[in-house]
Amino acid sequence: MNKRFSFVVLAMIVVASLILSACAAAATQAPVATEAPATEAPTEAPVATEAPASDVGTPEHPIKVLFVPSVDANIITTGGEVMAQALNEATGLTFEVVVPTSYAATVEEMCASPSDTMAFIPGLGYAIASQLCGVDVAFKAIRFGYPVYWAEYIVARDSKYQSLADLEGAKWGYGDQGSTSGYMVPTVELAAAGITPGEQVQTGGHNQTVTAVYNGEVDFGTVFYSVPLNPDGAPVFTYDDYLAGSITSLDQYEIPAESIPNCAPDADGKKLLCDGYRILDARANIRTEAPDVVQKVRILAVSQAIPNDTLSFGPEFPAEVRTQIEDALVAFSQTEAWGTSIGSSDFYGWSGIAPAEDAEYDFVRAMVEATGYKLPE
Repeated sequence: MNKRFSFVVLAMIVVASLILSACAAAATQAPVATEAPATEAPTEAPVATEAPASDVGTPEHPIKVLFVPSVDANIITTGGEVMAQALNEATGLTFEVVVPTSYAATVEEMCASPSDTMAFIPGLGYAIASQLCGVDVAFKAIRFGYPVYWAEYIVARDSKYQSLADLEGAKWGYGDQGSTSGYMVPTVELAAAGITPGEQVQTGGHNQTVTAVYNGEVDFGTVFYSVPLNPDGAPVFTYDDYLAGSITSLDQYEIPAESIPNCAPDADGKKLLCDGYRILDARANIRTEAPDVVQKVRILAVSQAIPNDTLSFGPEFPAEVRTQIEDALVAFSQTEAWGTSIGSSDFYGWSGIAPAEDAEYDFVRAMVEATGYKLPE
């Protein structure tokens, strides 16, 4: 299999979409200034009035913290409340945890409530929301030193599929059409490779997609991929290795083959371990209900790198309040409680956060432009 082929074609699409045509502005003649008629000077200076103070963050007007439904909603709600409580203690502000029904609904909520929403949304959602209504990025996720992640194509370990080309006509399971790794990137890559899947099944989330492949309900699924950890707790390859182009084999994305038969949840059920190697991709999310998921589900291919998820704010969010929240989030990310919230591998698996710039998501915008993709109604 030459999985680089689809990446090269995709890159050509993206580059082509970024070429802009120049336009010349018409010059206009400035109007001739005329002297204003004399007026009497006011006897008193006008009284300055203060802008009304924002009530965002009060119990009567809580800040909505939106989380896309990429994993189990109960886990998101429980972990989100841990975050909301920590932010409340640090700022005195009131927060409301909200899990919209879809990625599209999350973007719609941000645009509909521009002054009181903050959201943990993937790069695709951010790229679209920033263009729709000016949503602004603050942070990006860091996962074990990586500012990027990948999509992975998964199949049953004993299936006949050995390359992306084999997926022609195959039944495809994905979580949500608004998911960057679950749907958008695979859609572009499959199209670039000339591959047309057969029946498509929207499962509702990454966990459900893995389960569908595990149970044989679909032929292949697309979910998020994160680099596994070796027994020393470091990624099996570094981001610098990836950037240097030294990761060229699918085997390098997976743990050693001899360790796969020994994969099982740890004693606490919090990690999926294989002779000390730790699985961090979407398969690990169903380890309790399917302890042998790695033995039954394998990685068929891995996409090109995708910019990590974001924490973004509504376009009219009060600046002073935002600064308070950003400072509190940085502090919270350095506590143990972070690992029971968004840092949990069952939640979004953010091991940390870093400041993000809007330009980092130009790649995603170009992909959207090249494909004409729009969030579903």
